[in-house]
Amino acid sequence: MDIATFNVNSIKARLHAVTQWLDDKSPDIACLQELKTVDGSFPREEIEARGYNIITHGQKSYNGVAILSKFPIEEHISGLPGDESDEQARYIEAVISAPQGAVRVASIYLPNGNPAPGPKYDYKLAWMARLKSHIQRLLGYEEPLILAGDYNVIPRPEDCFDPAAWIDDALFRPDTRAAFREIIFTGLTSAFMQKDGRGGEYTFWDYQAGAWPRGNGIRIDHLLLSPQAADKLQSVRIDKYVRDKDRPSDHVPFVGSFDL
Repeated sequence: MDIATFNVNSIKARLHAVTQWLDDKSPDIACLQELKTVDGSFPREEIEARGYNIITHGQKSYNGVAILSKFPIEEHISGLPGDESDEQARYIEAVISAPQGAVRVASIYLPNGNPAPGPKYDYKLAWMARLKSHIQRLLGYEEPLILAGDYNVIPRPEDCFDPAAWIDDALFRPDTRAAFREIIFTGLTSAFMQKDGRGGEYTFWDYQAGAWPRGNGIRIDHLLLSPQAADKLQSVRIDKYVRDKDRPSDHVPFVGSFDL
């Protein structure tokens, strides 16, 4: 079973890229981020025609997350628990009936946090603390759990082309990386680190300053796994070719293959 995360940077603007990738790779489950549309405007027909069940948590012009699944979606929640006043559409979670039993999957669009320091950075760290608390509850179910998304976190210096250029950025600040480690230390495994771990393997290249042709990227899209999911992980890959297509997203899909 292939489970992917893909920040599409506007589902309407990138529908051609998303559907082409779905046709090319046919992931069993795809977690999308940055839809930039409300639920009613999501292009369901084009994606349902490719055999997917769909749940979305959308927002006009900003944010938005979705889960596409070739298997039945039994239940889901929209929004990260812990702050009822938070209206940003950044989290959706589902229980999916996979061939070997239930799998819990979340699509996550963690806040960027820039400029830092400042209110947006405070929100990012508070959101990460809420995510950590929610994960601790989910791990109590002792089931395969895949937390897929754009975390807006560069975990290591090796995960960006020029660490000095990112030193004061909210994606790379020490507090950000420490909060990300705290999330992993709840009992999760990074799929990339388990099966690859090389530096210089990126999932995002900015549209500016020729970042893509220069290879000036960062790795901020991650699959974090419960022990039950990590035990079933077979391989990972980054579909970099998507970034070279017509009018691409600035992110590319990151995919884990599981025996689930």
